[in-house]
Amino acid sequence: MFLTLFPVLAQVAPTAAAQPGALPCGPAGDASSLCLSVYRSTGNAVLAQLSDTLLVKPTKIVFIFVVAFLVRRILNRVLARLINGKARRVETVAALFRSVVSATVLTIAALMALSELGLNLGPLIAGAGIVGVAVGFGAQNLVRDFLSGIFMLMEDQYGVGDVIDAGSATGTVESVSLRTTRLRDVNGTVWHLPNGHIERIGNKSQVWSRAVLDVDVSYQTDIAHATEVIKRTAQTMCEDASFSEAILSEPEVWGVENLGIDSVTIRLVLKTAPHDQLKVTRELRARIKAAFDDAGIEIPFTQRTIWHRSGDGAVAVLPRAEEK
Repeated sequence: MFLTLFPVLAQVAPTAAAQPGALPCGPAGDASSLCLSVYRSTGNAVLAQLSDTLLVKPTKIVFIFVVAFLVRRILNRVLARLINGKARRVETVAALFRSVVSATVLTIAALMALSELGLNLGPLIAGAGIVGVAVGFGAQNLVRDFLSGIFMLMEDQYGVGDVIDAGSATGTVESVSLRTTRLRDVNGTVWHLPNGHIERIGNKSQVWSRAVLDVDVSYQTDIAHATEVIKRTAQTMCEDASFSEAILSEPEVWGVENLGIDSVTIRLVLKTAPHDQLKVTRELRARIKAAFDDAGIEIPFTQRTIWHRSGDGAVAVLPRAEEK
């Protein structure tokens, strides 16, 4: 079949060669060796151009994408070595970088392939820039959410499982994406927060936490004795094997925190593992209540004094317990 087409190509060749200054393989600096070899051997410009179009350019395009695939794989391995970790937030950052690398490498390869096909990339790039600007103006909030999510992940502000205060909602983080953060509060309500609208973050479970317990005693209580009972109870709990991993430091009684209307407040603090502060605080309350009962220390209740005025005098009447 190729031999039957050869006479037709031979008839078309003089037309291409007849144009003044026309080169069958293009400019001398861009001409492929295969095209030149075919033209020198056959003297047929069309056959030389077909050899360039059907063999040289597809080979170059395949070579471009093979190189792009190798570069992408090498860069992904380099990123895997630089970002080493099993945490969910680390995996999210690594996935983001891999996507950016893949998109960049493949875009460059596609542009080089289009250039090999002889397409003018100037209008295409200019049009893509205009479309990008239009999309950016139309989706400002979306772009803001994505940028905030990228910086949030790179700065390691919080991750899945952390208890955070995001201003509008407080709870445990269930999922983190580049656009939104999903968390569940103590009532079980699920909150979906756009990353670009989170103005502040308070992470309650990063690295370590602190259990803060304010214990109220009556004004008649010996403060030194109550402090000693609180400290001894907390120390006993620290020595308990079931709480050895939850409590990270010795208990500290900071002293009198407040002189209230009905009670004196003594503050106790313990450094705990992340997420364990609430469990430790609940157990401390139960143990301190039992220790106060054994030591005869009164936990105060609300007290009020009622004044009855009659004429020019004033009489104070104290409430008394009902007679049994």
